[in-house]
Amino acid sequence: MKPSLLSRASQRAGEAGAGVYTAVLSLIVLAASGAIGLLLSSPWLFPSLGPTVMLIFGAPSDKSSRPVNAAVGHAVGIVAGVACLFLFGMNGKPSAPSAGLSVGYVLAGALSVAITAFVLHALKLQHPPAGATTLIVSLGVIATPPGILAMAAAIAFTIIVGWGVNWALGERPAGVVG
Repeated sequence: MKPSLLSRASQRAGEAGAGVYTAVLSLIVLAASGAIGLLLSSPWLFPSLGPTVMLIFGAPSDKSSRPVNAAVGHAVGIVAGVACLFLFGMNGKPSAPSAGLSVGYVLAGALSVAITAFVLHALKLQHPPAGATTLIVSLGVIATPPGILAMAAAIAFTIIVGWGVNWALGERPAGVVG
């Protein structure tokens, strides 16, 4: 089997080669996601996608970058964020970045990350960027049903396209699914 493009880039140029691979593919996937967001006037580009693509392209053999980890991680983060937003009565209020932190947002944010970390650890499906996803939701940055659906679609798009590109370029890490 021919070595992947990432392996060849690393062999030829060391860390700089791997960095170029990661940077170029991250740029392409995030620009595509952002373009979809522009077309749909929807939040298809948000902070937790950045570390997700960095893991997918920069550390494809790391367990936390596997598609199942990313999908479950972000899903748990979204659910925990929504639950904590409602639990502390912050749903429908201006977001923490707009209105400033309140006790409700601090509690919602901290608990949502704790729940996300606990569930992902218990499932053995850690994906650190999910901690950012849950904060985005629990702090009210993206908290409407259409916004949450757009987040989920952008996450699915990013995972599918990211791993599709890796696969097409020869990256075949062991245990991609489980």
